[in-house]
Amino acid sequence: MSDTPKFRVLFADALPEEGLEPLRADGRFELIVRTGLKGEELARAIEGMDAVVVRSATKITRDALKYADQLQVIGRAGVGVDNIDLEAATERGVAVLNAPSGNTISAAELAFALVLALVRRVPAADRSMKAGEWDRKSFQGTELYGKTLGLVGAGRIGSEVAKRARAFGMRVVAYDPFLTEEKASGLDIELGTLEEVLHRGDVVSLHVPLTDSTRGMLGEAQLATMKPGAYLVNAARGGVVDEAALARLVESGKLGGAALDVFEQEPLPADHPLRKVAGVVLTPHVGAQTAEAQQNVAVEIGYAVRDALLVGDLTRAVNAPAIGGEEMRRLRPLLELAGRLGRLAASLGDGAVEAVEVRYAGAGPEEGLRPLLAASLVGLLSAVVGPWGINRVNALHLASARGIELRRIRLGPHGDYGEYLELRVTTQGRERKVAGALLAEAHPRIVRVDDYAVTVIPSGTLVVLRNRDVPGVIGRVGTLLGGAGINIAEYYQARLEQGGDALALIRVDGRVPQDVLDSLRRLRDVVHVAQVDMD
Repeated sequence: MSDTPKFRVLFADALPEEGLEPLRADGRFELIVRTGLKGEELARAIEGMDAVVVRSATKITRDALKYADQLQVIGRAGVGVDNIDLEAATERGVAVLNAPSGNTISAAELAFALVLALVRRVPAADRSMKAGEWDRKSFQGTELYGKTLGLVGAGRIGSEVAKRARAFGMRVVAYDPFLTEEKASGLDIELGTLEEVLHRGDVVSLHVPLTDSTRGMLGEAQLATMKPGAYLVNAARGGVVDEAALARLVESGKLGGAALDVFEQEPLPADHPLRKVAGVVLTPHVGAQTAEAQQNVAVEIGYAVRDALLVGDLTRAVNAPAIGGEEMRRLRPLLELAGRLGRLAASLGDGAVEAVEVRYAGAGPEEGLRPLLAASLVGLLSAVVGPWGINRVNALHLASARGIELRRIRLGPHGDYGEYLELRVTTQGRERKVAGALLAEAHPRIVRVDDYAVTVIPSGTLVVLRNRDVPGVIGRVGTLLGGAGINIAEYYQARLEQGGDALALIRVDGRVPQDVLDSLRRLRDVVHVAQVDMD
């Protein structure tokens, strides 16, 4: 193992030892633990690292990445990635991984603890007792049995909260655009619009990430539509709720109370209005603060970073088209073929790329279309984007930023091939097509260029040549290449009709010098010549 190249991983926040073990047990990783870094010191520490792992304390900003010359992965030991500049990481092609499963139970239990604390007024009763009082009549609560829990977001954590609510005899209605009717039925959840959930919920619990679409989603107008006397719980992300408006509505008696574990600004300022409202329960972002959750997320992110660096598994990436595990291993030959088709397509068109469409027929999963599109874009755009290049992490982002229309189409079974991949690229209003297939034992072949049927191995150097279909062209091309000392490994000529245009794909040993390419272009009846490095 001593000769094996090492990956350098910086742990910028303290993690349980269990989280380091998946990497420490593999001799290919060098672990550097440096916590409490900020500013220039953090940026310099990231320089030369292949990965950096953080919890919530360390903030990975755009400035922190300015020296990230070989960074591939940022790992967040937890769910939220608010402390990481996703846009800056994506632009650099750095995958941002999180650990979404490890703290699910802890977060769900905390959310339901807040529900119980609110409806039974536990914190206020506790304060009264510790003040030496015995004031039973001031702490009349509300039963959960028979009440309605409104869920905003019913993913991993929201679903677990729903299970606990059902155990208390509550009805559950949820707003979640990604929850299917089938899954909702299995959880005994009724689906509704956001307005319906807010209007019907005796308790409304939030379980959504902080995104552009969820930031401020519950402003004063939305909160005012809640049932009079209802309770709001936010153990998801700060910034989802207008905190000042929430404080006013609770203080006025319009809402029965609120409980928050997360805040738009953390730590919560000492003079924040929520601190002054009697009907509000506050905890300092402790949803994942259990021994079990801390260990779980540390181990989860350790394995995620390891697999991302060793085998390119981006299942946990929040900023990349991801697929992992066994499907990733099965899909890898198609990803390689997609990149080579992209390079071939780049040689066929002139001008700016306007649209890219990937079409796939095969046994791969539906979610595999996004990584296939990304891999195609890497091949297609690698020569024209920067400054940090393009990879499967930033390919879709970079293409969209350039105004390129992106499309993915799943085809039915292809009669000739079990695994078929087609790339359509539009430049200056003209669409060009290249297609490939995996033959027996995942052997890749280029099988179509525009309307020409071909069968060529996509490896080494290809010379793409268009010519008029007249006698002597193949001989002149072969003579010129041979005279320049270039050996032809494979020469495939295709035509649509006799005497029309023809296409040649010529696989050669080594790159063709520029002067030889220029000589090919000057040959009689040769229309177009391009060279493509397929490896």
